[in-house]
Amino acid sequence: MTDLKWFALGLFCVVNSAQAQDVRLNSDAVRGALDDASLLRALDDTAVPQDYIAAARADYRRLLTALYAEGYYGGQISITVDGKEAANIAPLAAPTAISEVVINVLPGRRFTFGNVSISPLPTGAELPQDLGPRRTARSGRVSSAVSSGLRSWRDQGHAMARTQSQQITARHEDAKLDVSVALDPGPVVRFGDLAVTGNRRVSEARVRQIAGLPTGDVYSPAEIDAVERRLRRTGTFDSVAVTAADTLTEGDVLPMTVQLNESKRRRFGFGLEMSTIDGLTVSSFWLHRNLFGGAERLRVDMEVSGIDGETGGTDYRLRGQFTRPATFGPDTEFFLTSELSREDEPDYLIDKFAIETGFSRILSDELTVRAGVGLLTAREESDLGTREYTLFTLPLDATYDARDSETNAKSGYYIDLSLTPFVSLGTDIGGARVFGDARGYYSLGASDQLTFAGRLQFGSVLGAGIAEAPADFLFYSGGGGTVRGQPYKSLGIDSTQGGTPVTTGGTSFAGAQLEARYTVRDKISLVGFYDIGQVGDTELPFEDGDWHAGAGVGLRYETGIGPIRLDIGTQASGENAGKDVQVYIGIGQAF
Repeated sequence: MTDLKWFALGLFCVVNSAQAQDVRLNSDAVRGALDDASLLRALDDTAVPQDYIAAARADYRRLLTALYAEGYYGGQISITVDGKEAANIAPLAAPTAISEVVINVLPGRRFTFGNVSISPLPTGAELPQDLGPRRTARSGRVSSAVSSGLRSWRDQGHAMARTQSQQITARHEDAKLDVSVALDPGPVVRFGDLAVTGNRRVSEARVRQIAGLPTGDVYSPAEIDAVERRLRRTGTFDSVAVTAADTLTEGDVLPMTVQLNESKRRRFGFGLEMSTIDGLTVSSFWLHRNLFGGAERLRVDMEVSGIDGETGGTDYRLRGQFTRPATFGPDTEFFLTSELSREDEPDYLIDKFAIETGFSRILSDELTVRAGVGLLTAREESDLGTREYTLFTLPLDATYDARDSETNAKSGYYIDLSLTPFVSLGTDIGGARVFGDARGYYSLGASDQLTFAGRLQFGSVLGAGIAEAPADFLFYSGGGGTVRGQPYKSLGIDSTQGGTPVTTGGTSFAGAQLEARYTVRDKISLVGFYDIGQVGDTELPFEDGDWHAGAGVGLRYETGIGPIRLDIGTQASGENAGKDVQVYIGIGQAF
């Protein structure tokens, strides 16, 4: 008997919720905005009568707000539940069943702005044109204009700017909306001391150095944003939040507080990449985010590449990098790197140790410059002979990154230029290596479904010929980083030494990569690409040398760390055009 009782009760609830209440909206204007605002229209078949009554009572205000947002200030709203006005139904007196809900909205006349005053405004600030006569009096435009005025005052140092009073009058006979808002800018404020909370292992002194808050200077929201960016880009903190005190101290000084949440100090990761020609590449890294208590970073990278590939032998690399943020200023970072490597290529074998130190400075959100000094010593074997040398280098680099994403850009551009003068200690090697990399992205469609991506590369070795320059300073073309579809480093300079044919890299290089990326589903994209490359034996590209091309298609699957990339390419020039297929697998876009 008990089971039957519970079954009957469950059946009763199912019948109640299954009686699909018909929610009709009647309005001769702005139906889309009203439909989006209505909670009733969003209910599904699982809702019970109490849900409909609660949603109906809330919809009066929501629908009225939607009318105001569209410029209707004389609207009438009626919501009936089986013929009874929802506002007259007590929340706890909901019927056991509902058959029909009707929303009737009479928007009335659409208002335009009448007399509008938002003052005072700082010098140079003006009311938006969409608040002028004959413009639709959308409520959002008023709040946006007030927020803009307050923001303008704060940008000029008035941190405590607020709305002092406001009066909004709807003149129904004229269908006009009069707006009068008085702003109180308050005094010009200066930054006070920065209090630090939430830090556990990073010292307060170092947090303040990295933050670079200009204590004593006039308040600026841009400076607060800069403080948060500097602390975040150290990679030491999971979250950073800078807040201002509610009140000023003597002298119109505004104390500030930064709330931090430190990341785990250590991190470990690995990578895997495969190509039918380049072979398998296995990499791993170990990272310490706070080595000495000042957000210093130590990263060690290990890589083995060319495993079972057709690119010579197996290559090895062990690299360590130490960085210290806020050295000689909050936007200047000190770095020290060292690398031990073996590069076993078809045309040469190099065992090398290099060490480099210098500074990296962020000049803007997009522009970073680096300068340093380096020393490298190497033993080189090639068809030109065996030699050992030690070089003193002066690496210089500038990067301008205006992409919307580093791993899957859809708009913006990226430019990197590097110059590395070098001179040998004890031999006659000297010159400079120049390399440039420019990328651009442009998307079409409402959701950026189609993206066109282009890349231009150029390189040059100045002051040193092919026989004098280090073999790994010279340029080749072919493979995933230059021309997909062509064999790895298949294009170089062919010459004769002592009657023996030899192949080396060139002293100049130019290349281009073009892609069209089309998103077919949320995480899946198809790609078509065409790459070209040219290598010459002169200092400047295009003066002399051969070129080749490759083309193909690809597939991308988006993940949280970037898209998984599969490219299938073939030669698009030469006698073997279309005959061979190269496969490339990795993480992240090709560029």
